[in-house]
Amino acid sequence: MNIKNKILLIAAVAFVACAVVLLFFWSRSGGLNAFLASHYEMQGIDVSHYQGEIQWQEMERQSVDFAFIKATEGSSSVDECFARNWREARKTSLYVGAYHFFSFDSSGKTQGEHFIRTVGDLGGCLCPVVDVEYYGDKEKNPPSVRDVKRELGILLELLEETYGMKPIIYTTYQVHNKYIGEYFRDYPLWIRNVYYYPMFGKRGKWKFWQYSDTEKMSGYEGAEACIDRDVFRGSREALERYVIP
Repeated sequence: MNIKNKILLIAAVAFVACAVVLLFFWSRSGGLNAFLASHYEMQGIDVSHYQGEIQWQEMERQSVDFAFIKATEGSSSVDECFARNWREARKTSLYVGAYHFFSFDSSGKTQGEHFIRTVGDLGGCLCPVVDVEYYGDKEKNPPSVRDVKRELGILLELLEETYGMKPIIYTTYQVHNKYIGEYFRDYPLWIRNVYYYPMFGKRGKWKFWQYSDTEKMSGYEGAEACIDRDVFRGSREALERYVIP
């Protein structure tokens, strides 16, 4: 190899290395996800008491199309801002849904009954969401697959019987790979991945994507300055298939 070719090779390698480094930091900063997510028609948020008092008309003005609001957790906890968020969000044109934070330490039946009792009728709203993720020491001491499969299955079936549609499962890669993917394939998937585009080896598997947890918008004031951002993989008409009649 002559000197000119060696120089060209070194330059090419250096260029690729710089591109990879820049892509890595762009990805870690959330810039890559925001760029990819901007190409989806239906843009959304998910909120809880951490966002405090939300001005829902202001959210509507910021090109938000749908919102999932935390309602319940476990068998007895109710998000302190749920009642107001639920009432005010439904006055807007947003597609609105409620989510339940699944507890590994409580029965699926009592969790389902708690959600149904708290939220009530969901006619005209998005189908319910069950948020399944590690909390506390669960990542270090994960519950058995058998127990989670049983209790989560009971919860999902109860919600489906009540509302007539399969609930959406929100989860992380770790939890999906251990508890969800093999056992609950028929349920719509909402995946959390704030660093890069969701990859499963099966394109189109996910329906919702939480692409950021560091976005800042106007219209809320709470303990958390940031808000979770999401997209739906489909058109407005496709999203309406997840609305309970």
